[in-house]
Amino acid sequence: MGTALVVGAPLAANAATTYPSDSAKPDLVSLLGGYNGFWTPSGTNDLHGTVKDAATLSLNDQLAVWINNNATPAQQFKALQDAEYNNATNTAYDQSLTIADSLGSALAPLYVKGTETGALPLTTALINSSNGTSGSYVSTGTAKATFSYPRPYLPTDPTTPAVAGDAAACAPTTVNASSTSADRVGKSYADAQGNLAINRVAPVTDTTNVYSPNDVTLDAGYGTVGICTGGSFPSGHTTTAYQAGVTLATLLPELAPEILTRASEAGNDRIVLGVHYPLDIVGGRIDGEAALAARWSDAAYRTQVLEPARAELVNYLTAQCGGTLTSCIAKETAYSSNPYGGAAMPGGTAQIVTNRASAVSVYKERLTYGFPQISATNLAASVPTGASNLLLTAFPTLTDAQRTAVLAQTEIASGYPLDQSGTANGSWQRLNLAAATSATVQLAADGSVQVTATGGQATVLAAAVTAPAPVSVTPAAPAATKPHLPVVSG
Repeated sequence: MGTALVVGAPLAANAATTYPSDSAKPDLVSLLGGYNGFWTPSGTNDLHGTVKDAATLSLNDQLAVWINNNATPAQQFKALQDAEYNNATNTAYDQSLTIADSLGSALAPLYVKGTETGALPLTTALINSSNGTSGSYVSTGTAKATFSYPRPYLPTDPTTPAVAGDAAACAPTTVNASSTSADRVGKSYADAQGNLAINRVAPVTDTTNVYSPNDVTLDAGYGTVGICTGGSFPSGHTTTAYQAGVTLATLLPELAPEILTRASEAGNDRIVLGVHYPLDIVGGRIDGEAALAARWSDAAYRTQVLEPARAELVNYLTAQCGGTLTSCIAKETAYSSNPYGGAAMPGGTAQIVTNRASAVSVYKERLTYGFPQISATNLAASVPTGASNLLLTAFPTLTDAQRTAVLAQTEIASGYPLDQSGTANGSWQRLNLAAATSATVQLAADGSVQVTATGGQATVLAAAVTAPAPVSVTPAAPAATKPHLPVVSG
């Protein structure tokens, strides 16, 4: 569904402009507090602590190893691309460009070109993963230090030999996952010493020039201090991917399900590289959702930054494509993905994306990664305050209450790890934005809404108009007439 591009003055380029949401960022530690049920850190940010839920963290290990071991070479390369951040000379790229794959074969290169040539200044200032006002709105540094969980590629056994070329500060004697040893030794996905069977992906040079006119060196950074000593939960790259992805999805709701699924792929690529676990990715998604909801709920930021950027992007893409967004999308090849070469994940699918319906399905699978429900499974919908504003461009004619109802009807069940249903935070974990932005919504005469399908184009069906019942009229009896009397002459 399209959105009327009525916007305020484009003040995004004015660095001096401030907005209420600038100083009212989501509290990520609070939003991710469910992780405390799995792990208690030492409190000194040394990646040590106590395992509280061995079953959940063991499944986290198993899935991390499977994804890392089964990703195709093409997916490993894409994972390195998704790990890149632009540099001081602007010769590289970041996730606000790599997620452009989701726009399809025609619009994706146009978007990249517009960014490279400076034709999209408002969009770039908004979405850039290094300094964009939404693309880098929240940081995970405090949360990582608070939860302080070791990354999967770090050795569990501190006597493991150091990897040549790694920084001295990354030596296993200093940085390790020994606190998890009791739950890893003897597992099929770890060696005899409990080290997870994670393969490092070697550095490469990106000579494709898809996202940058320059050749770009790609490196996962395993041996760098910032990575090896940084906590695994939540994933900072995934947080950035979702900040860029949710931003772009709200600017281009016509392709929102594909964009969101590409963001989920970027998050999943952190597991491909062996630097994160599935729960880290779920945490990063929660961060990104809450961040953009805060931005879209800020009326000044929405009218002066987000809406002008949408107008700029739509006008640019339609001018370059030579048609409406709908017609341009209809003529191109859609975003696709096959991360494991057709192999199915444990407890899941091969996560192959070929069209919108499959994109929505894969997005939903990555909401939980097949983890079992570990708390109450039948709780009512728990849509966080402000989340409905993420649907403003997809469903501009609906009220806030109606958009909230769409989110409530498309969210997943309660009880999965990191769910905060029923708390003041609400449950960002349960939101299924790919389903919500692809929903067919039936309006009722009383103003209520019913989601009748997902996986298509965001559509609102008007309430049925009931014709008034015909009124039955009984014909009146004819009036009595006087009898005709003969005229008698005298």
